[in-house]
Amino acid sequence: MFRKPIAPPVVAALCVAFCAILPAAEGTRTTRADVDRWMKELSNWGRWGKDDQKGTLNLITPAVRQRAAALVRAGISVSLARTDSTEAAPDNKPAFGHVMLITGANPSAQFAMDRYTEEYHGSGITHLDALCHMIGGATLFNGFPRESVTAAGAAKLDVLNFKDGIFTRGVLMDIPRLKGVPFLEPGQPIYPEDLDAWVKKAGIKIEPGDVVLIRTGRWARRAKLGPWDIGAKAAGLHASCARWLHARDAAVLGSDFAADLMPSGVDGVAMPIHQLALVAMGMPLLDNCDLEALSETAMRLGRWEFLIVAAPEPVPGGTGSPINPVGIF
Repeated sequence: MFRKPIAPPVVAALCVAFCAILPAAEGTRTTRADVDRWMKELSNWGRWGKDDQKGTLNLITPAVRQRAAALVRAGISVSLARTDSTEAAPDNKPAFGHVMLITGANPSAQFAMDRYTEEYHGSGITHLDALCHMIGGATLFNGFPRESVTAAGAAKLDVLNFKDGIFTRGVLMDIPRLKGVPFLEPGQPIYPEDLDAWVKKAGIKIEPGDVVLIRTGRWARRAKLGPWDIGAKAAGLHASCARWLHARDAAVLGSDFAADLMPSGVDGVAMPIHQLALVAMGMPLLDNCDLEALSETAMRLGRWEFLIVAAPEPVPGGTGSPINPVGIF
């Protein structure tokens, strides 16, 4: 039977409408201009004063700490750090360095001694990014000049500003459990709609001062399929999730890799979540966390909130620090 063809304008309109409901369309609609606009819209510059160097850690008030302490009911603690590995791998660049200096082979030795070396801003070591870690054009967070980071270290926004540590409520956003899979695949984006769906499923609400932890299942995938070049392709947050975090006044963002989707899907912006968090919002990041044990514990207890504590090495001028965050239920 002859059917009258659909007019081209109608076809075009249907295609636009259909694409608009596809999650992947979010990435195609996000451009460098969008990120540039969000850098201004999400800015916390001046919010806590023109000389502020703590950023969103200011949201962790004494009252927030007291409420977080009340979350400890079962007395169960779980490390969120990946065990440091000296084995070179595509997803462990650079590897942790461990050299023994004095051992039991020396008959006169009273103490065993060793040396650690670690270039922690990579893909293997669990670490904290200080606010000086990323430079946005001519400036760092709060308008401090890029020239304040010198060969002697960062004169502004260094990790020493976080010496008093992080003690607040942690919330695990378990996106693989949301989707009914053991892990997300490399390059799979997480959108604000996914974050909304998880908080509804878990029955929680993100509150000012929270540490928000995003599980992609990176380490579960590695255990099953082996390492891969995670710096080239990784599941993570789409750039638009920065607005979601800012609207809820999260204090810290953590993930089992770098939080960012790789590749980002935004032409000309390699790591928009890093840029928007560190430079615009002044939000420190916890990278390369191991959230597998945390996920299992939270599932067993039926609780996705807990006390989280962490403290960096107090290095003057440091751009971050290796770290061992601990979740306590």
